[in-house]
Amino acid sequence: MKYFIILLVVVSFGLIIYGFSLDSSLENLANKYIGSGTLLIFLVAMPLFLYKESKKRNFKDYMLTDESVRRMQGKEPKKAKDS
Repeated sequence: MKYFIILLVVVSFGLIIYGFSLDSSLENLANKYIGSGTLLIFLVAMPLFLYKESKKRNFKDYMLTDESVRRMQGKEPKKAKDS
């Protein structure tokens, strides 16, 4: 998966660079290459990378709860009232 994502990014940059290197007489074709490269990066490669990297993470670790804020501030966690 890692090498596939790297390949997609390299191909995307290749498309963008090729689009910028085309003559001004082929402006419509150049815009298609640049747009295709951009879409490939942002709509295919980036979501695949984010999915790959977030599989091993726990979403609960990134939630801001009262307990996690107090822990970051170095305060004692609130204790439940015994009524």
